Amino acid sequence: GQGDAILIQSGRDAVLVDSGDTGTRNELLRLLAQEGVKEFALVVATHPHADHIGGMEAVMDKYPVKKVLDSGQVHTSKIFIDYWKKVAAKGIEFVRAKPGERYRLDGGAQIEVLWPEDEFLRGTDSDLNNNSIVLRLTKGEFSMLLTGDIQKEAEMGLLKKHKDKLKSDILKAPHHGSNTSSTAAFLRAANAKAVIISCGKNNDYGFPKPAVLRRYEGNNMKIYVTADDGTVTVVSDGKSYEIRGALRPNVSREALPAADSSR
Repeated sequence: GQGDAILIQSGRDAVLVDSGDTGTRNELLRLLAQEGVKEFALVVATHPHADHIGGMEAVMDKYPVKKVLDSGQVHTSKIFIDYWKKVAAKGIEFVRAKPGERYRLDGGAQIEVLWPEDEFLRGTDSDLNNNSIVLRLTKGEFSMLLTGDIQKEAEMGLLKKHKDKLKSDILKAPHHGSNTSSTAAFLRAANAKAVIISCGKNNDYGFPKPAVLRRYEGNNMKIYVTADDGTVTVVSDGKSYEIRGALRPNVSREALPAADSSR
């Protein structure tokens, strides 16, 4: 659907980054059950837009959740208020994301928070998007950058403060492949081999935008789009990885280089 929902599984731990929109709750629960999820060590709400937190209530009702990591932004929408109330009702530990925080998962994976800053960006085209949580997922020499819906202002902030941590094998496209995001400088710093764009089939916004796709192509990135590929699965042992789409089961396999401290 037109939203983000990213499941991370490492050893015995499962992490959910966003939960799609309300209309895809049942599909999300079906996919989580299919993947054998029993509980969540961490659930992340990158920002309070409906297409990222619409399934949170359903997830918390079905699965034990140890901790919720939130951007710290508030919204007046019923979806956000219901999500907030559900966290409180379940007594789940609630944490505002802070840059530099790290979460080590069973199986050797690690998640590091890169964004937002303690003081939110203000006066941008969309402050809610620009203060999305940005995470870097690593296991061994494998890395993936999860960017929520950040736009060019947040990308500039990341380049200024965390440029040395942006380089990743795979990029989760910022803001569903919108023209607001994926600036040339940001893509150069990420230097990803592949990009995964999460968006709905025939969505009203026209995502991903052709100009953005050209930028990805210009950076020699293999492109996966959930609207075309369905659920996209990435598997890595920390030494190599493969990417597979559910609807177009083409597989991209990459052998990672020897240990590189710049990663």
